[in-house]
Amino acid sequence: MSQDQDTPVNLAEEWAPIFKVLGDPTRLRLLLAMHYRGPGEATVSELADTVGVRIPTASAALIHLTEADTITPHKVGREVRYRLSDPRIHELLHHLGGTHSHDH
Repeated sequence: MSQDQDTPVNLAEEWAPIFKVLGDPTRLRLLLAMHYRGPGEATVSELADTVGVRIPTASAALIHLTEADTITPHKVGREVRYRLSDPRIHELLHHLGGTHSHDH
């Protein structure tokens, strides 16, 4: 039996790593904060302040999210700015009820 792209096995293989990333509350809060900001970018300090965690905690989570290819860092001068870059996670955050700042 050939496995088409949308078989349960293939979907599970595709989504399991994403749910693992989303399973951490700090990472999920950071992703929701980036999603709320819309297409803009934010620094680690801005994101840490928004979600109420210490900068080192946010930084570690952002590194994990970058390694998982869910966000993209962009260096501007001496600071690094982050943005949500995985369209699947963007769509999933909408299904979770995540809005954009311009939706209000």
